Amino acid sequence: MKLTETVQTADWKAEKHVPFLEAKREGNLLHIKAFVGEEIAHPNTLEHHIAWIKVFFKAEGAKFPIEVGSYEFKAHGEDEVFSIPEVEVSIQTEKAGEVYALSYCNIHGLWENSIEA
Repeated sequence: MKLTETVQTADWKAEKHVPFLEAKREGNLLHIKAFVGEEIAHPNTLEHHIAWIKVFFKAEGAKFPIEVGSYEFKAHGEDEVFSIPEVEVSIQTEKAGEVYALSYCNIHGLWENSIEA
């Protein structure tokens, strides 16, 4: 089995795993926000949590996407401190393209989403 065959794109049960994406352009700056749990918060415990989110941008006409951010969430209840699986990154580009996000739940695996930007 290829790793790409393990990536999921649709939610199931009552939890949200698919990273939600927003992209806003201001001139040649592209502001990107990626987070998990738009409608229903994902559990955030040591036993069940979002461990990381990666953000990619594929410029129009480019062959491959470029990783523009990689974020690990380390606090899952120690001393009642919890990381929120939400990140923002800004990139400089005049080109339109597609933004991708990949998130990892320690129980339910890899999840992806993409939007035009």
